[in-house]
Amino acid sequence: MDTPIENQSEEQNNDLNSDQNNEQNPQPKDLAFTNRIDLTELQTAINGIKTEIGKVIVGQKHMIDMLLTALLANGHVLIEGVPGIAKTITAKLLAKTLTVDFSRIQFTPDLMPSDILGTSIFDLKKSEFEFKKGPVFTNMLLIDEINRAPAKTQAALFEVMEEKQITMDGTRYLLPPPFMVLATQNPIEQEGTYRLPEAQLDRFLFKIDIHYPTLEEEVEIILREHQLKENKKIDQVTPFLTQEEIIKYQELVNEIIIEPNLIKYIAEIVSQTRSNEFLYMGASPRASIAILKASKAFAAINGRDFVTPEDIKTVALPVIQHRIIITPEREMEGITAKQIVNQLIQSIEIPR
Repeated sequence: MDTPIENQSEEQNNDLNSDQNNEQNPQPKDLAFTNRIDLTELQTAINGIKTEIGKVIVGQKHMIDMLLTALLANGHVLIEGVPGIAKTITAKLLAKTLTVDFSRIQFTPDLMPSDILGTSIFDLKKSEFEFKKGPVFTNMLLIDEINRAPAKTQAALFEVMEEKQITMDGTRYLLPPPFMVLATQNPIEQEGTYRLPEAQLDRFLFKIDIHYPTLEEEVEIILREHQLKENKKIDQVTPFLTQEEIIKYQELVNEIIIEPNLIKYIAEIVSQTRSNEFLYMGASPRASIAILKASKAFAAINGRDFVTPEDIKTVALPVIQHRIIITPEREMEGITAKQIVNQLIQSIEIPR
């Protein structure tokens, strides 16, 4: 049936108006952002490292992302979890993907500061003391079970981790860049563990909690172990980044763009920890700086030259959770630092 003339005219007018509106207000197309900072090489390197580590480690995507973020942010990482869930092997694998010096220290109750830093030995030929450097003089230092050593040994790491140097007999010794500490610890409820002092914890950029694998992941772990036979897991991984490239990418990450309203957002998150009734001690300004650096690095490994609120939310938990102290009453109720930090983040309005 033919359409009435008056209706045809009305439809034509609607089509004409629609075309005019589309010309004035074009419909959004797929937005393609062009980075102002070239992150192509960095992205290729990061994806290569993830692939190499993925040859051995099943799952644990969040831990690997945070380790790489900390590497680019020039920070240290504390990994906590029960024994046997690949804390140490992951740290070793990360070091294996980098062409850097690597040292491992097993912390024990009888470990002395000189066992870490080094000691002065009298040279009979020269009739003078000579400083013999300890295992801390490396690029990547793995400290296994860090909370099994007493406070005296913990204190030996303060200057090393913060200033990347040690002072011995009045002489300052600089550590070679890049320098990163990867420390593992067992839950403090376990036998033979010490609670790390607050000053020690504050020097870690991240604290990452590792949990048991899912059933599917555990099946994959067993299958891979069966297929390896007598071959060593770590031999499958090849180096992917040089020492010079790491330093270059760390400098590149510093150039990542962050808007002033997001800087204020970071400050608000950290500030809220100091006025929370559930907390005995809030986070320091060092936490704010840590979130800034980590969010830039996390944006970079995701291929962006600018920080988003989601980047900040992602890194805020591993940055803050080990820097706050819950009041004894709330701790007895079973409230955790993770719950409080997540609640704080959700309560603050996201900048637009």
